[in-house]
Amino acid sequence: MKNQPRIFHSISELHKAMGQPKPMHPLISILNYGEAIFDPKDFENGIVLDFYKISFKTNFTGKLRYGHGFYDFEEGGMSFVSPGQILKMQEEEADYSGMSLNIHPDFFRPYSLNANIKKYGFFSYSAAEALYLSEKEKETILGVFTNIQNELNERIDHFSQDVIIMQLELLLNYSNRFYNRQFITRKAVNNDVLSKLEDLLNDYFNTEKPLENGLPTVQYVADELQLSSRYLSDLLRNTSGQNTQQFIHDKLIEKAKEYIAKGTLSVSEIAYKLGFEHPQSFNKLFKKKTNISPIAFKELFTKN
Repeated sequence: MKNQPRIFHSISELHKAMGQPKPMHPLISILNYGEAIFDPKDFENGIVLDFYKISFKTNFTGKLRYGHGFYDFEEGGMSFVSPGQILKMQEEEADYSGMSLNIHPDFFRPYSLNANIKKYGFFSYSAAEALYLSEKEKETILGVFTNIQNELNERIDHFSQDVIIMQLELLLNYSNRFYNRQFITRKAVNNDVLSKLEDLLNDYFNTEKPLENGLPTVQYVADELQLSSRYLSDLLRNTSGQNTQQFIHDKLIEKAKEYIAKGTLSVSEIAYKLGFEHPQSFNKLFKKKTNISPIAFKELFTKN
């Protein structure tokens, strides 16, 4: 079918499309982009992988500029792709040198990593939310890649899979640590995002949008800020200690208190005005966030 992304069900298929020999192990490989031979036009409609892909890029463009300076390093970066995501190959592979670690889920299915991999939120980040590495971090990441490659180069035995899984978990944990560092070094940028989110929600609740569209969703605010929903939540956790849903709820409760204090609307009217379909849902959230019901909170302003 025309204009459809090309689907790769196996790592072997990807190696063949990139002009590379079959992988040493059918479920895991490291592919060196400098050795790849392919025409990006063959993948202009994008690709979809049935496996995980962790890329290390040594000539990575697109560092974040803020003010008069860049906030990220020039030593290389990493991106993470989970099965089922659509990638534009010419953007993913053509403009940098480096390598990718490709892992089919079946490789770690018998291990605890099968359940734990979901906690690594960066697999849901967009390409623009890549991880930029310092020189020292780069050496650390390349060291793990080398360890995995050396293990694949050796004769596969009963211990190989255990050793590679340990290295893979180490790689993911290092990536988590380095992303946390990136959130810290991007503090000024993140505060700017926080300010834009405040303005976005204030505008939303101060207009008729809740009546027209209902409660603002995490996906809505992420799209408005041009971020992936998972990256936005992780950014907010590092900046404010809350995820996006909690942040939205707090702004909602602030506006609810403002309406209640004015005393011109009933609790049900306030609930509908804020985007709730049922007043009971509003009452439940309000009490959960304030330890007091909307009616009891309203009485605080009518006793005097």
